[in-house]
Amino acid sequence: MSLTIKVPPVGESITEVVLASWKKKDGDTVKMDEVIAELESDKATFELTAEKAGVLKIVAAEGDTLAIGAVVATIEDGGAAQPAKESAPAAQPQPEVVANAPAPAPAPVAATAAAAGGSLQVKVPPVGESITEVTLSRWIKKDGDAVAMDEAIAELESDKATFELTAEKAGTLKTIAKEGDTLPIGAVVCTIEGAGAAKAAEPAAAPAPAAPATASDKQTTYASGTPSPAAAKILTEKGIAPQAVSGTGVAGRITKEDALLAEKISENPQTPKGAPAEAPVKKAEPIAAKTEVVAGGSRSDRREKMSSLRKTVAKRLVAVKNETAMLTTFNEVDMAPIMEIRSKYKDKFKEKHGVGLGFMSFFTKAVCEALKEWPAVGARIEGEEVVYSNFADISIAVSAPKGLVVPVIRNAESMSLAEIEKAVAALAVKARENKLTLEEMTGGTFTITNGGVFGSMMSTPIINSPQSAILGMHNIIERPVAVNGQVVIRPMMYLALSYDHRIIDGRESVSFLVRVKQLLEDPARMLLGV
Repeated sequence: MSLTIKVPPVGESITEVVLASWKKKDGDTVKMDEVIAELESDKATFELTAEKAGVLKIVAAEGDTLAIGAVVATIEDGGAAQPAKESAPAAQPQPEVVANAPAPAPAPVAATAAAAGGSLQVKVPPVGESITEVTLSRWIKKDGDAVAMDEAIAELESDKATFELTAEKAGTLKTIAKEGDTLPIGAVVCTIEGAGAAKAAEPAAAPAPAAPATASDKQTTYASGTPSPAAAKILTEKGIAPQAVSGTGVAGRITKEDALLAEKISENPQTPKGAPAEAPVKKAEPIAAKTEVVAGGSRSDRREKMSSLRKTVAKRLVAVKNETAMLTTFNEVDMAPIMEIRSKYKDKFKEKHGVGLGFMSFFTKAVCEALKEWPAVGARIEGEEVVYSNFADISIAVSAPKGLVVPVIRNAESMSLAEIEKAVAALAVKARENKLTLEEMTGGTFTITNGGVFGSMMSTPIINSPQSAILGMHNIIERPVAVNGQVVIRPMMYLALSYDHRIIDGRESVSFLVRVKQLLEDPARMLLGV
């Protein structure tokens, strides 16, 4: 009997993938869970694995654009003695299954369904190389609810990001884990009973031969400026031209998130409207509560389990304090020149680029220029080596509903002010909606954090490991300062640069911050490169 391998669901907004490469050839003998191909979406690359041992029969070709659920290959029983020994009912035909995770699943769906007597076990999928456990933050569906295939049923939270768990078939949900539970990778979260179980028990039909790719199929590629099907629908409904949208997907592909951001920016570039309300996250039940009745009222306290994100942030902050020789140097910058530029050109800037002109783009640009002159500030220690980068991946600290996150703007040194503003706006929207991916929060060579939005006058930011420096922005206050021998009122901001003294000397840190100050107080320097 043959087993059909199909394109698995790889994300709520992803409707198609590209078969990037075959890792095995047609006719090869493959082992169970062995990687056979790579699939590429407009956001990431996923591995497709064999769900049983046998002989691979390729259906789709490299470069094909495939819808979710499309047949990719089949695995035939080549020398079926071994599979027959593993299966209790040797004469029982193998069921047809659909690959259910981009990375190797803890157990194949077919075996899981058989063991559960017609039900399908849903397990914690692999969500990252370094992640060994997750927290079930909330159930989106309740015990006993009817669910559709690929419908989001729960949210899982790791120490880096939040993921949606989807139903792998239609049926009735039976929850096993509880909200707040910490689960290892591969742990059973729930089962899906009922509808869909009969199909799972039926023998798989012989796969139909793949239709040859037509010219129109080959035109559906991840080319720059081409919207995905979901993005195209949004842009058409809102009357937004694809040419006016910057794609962040593979090779410039316009993703659903790009289309949603374009819609919000077109309504109000400063404060995007129409953004979905923050998902109501149920907190873990209080571990203990204490109430004391006193004259005139009551006094009480409550305890809650720390989230995985908060625990990880706490560990890393303490580790940075203990493992680095951290110092902070301060300076102040006159913000009048930048404020004058914003006031003069903000309307034209918005009209041309579709995004507001903020302070963050100026600071990011100034940091990138200063890093070219003082590369040690953007370096990091790995073992007994210092690693220098010839690019600037700038991390931007953002306050999200579940805590502080630090998404990264890649290759910021080669971006214009408008491109930086669009990148910052996109990351801020994703942070508020808890939709940042691991890739978007991984890496970075230097961090900028803005405590000024909360009213901070002065602070000493903590380094974002393994980076070696972080720049802290603060609030803008009109203060009397001496200019050319006269006391004048100027909009002033304090800057703080925390750095690792193990690889950054005082001369480099102070000179770096002075250079940032010069570029901000005379923005023409950034445009002229002087």
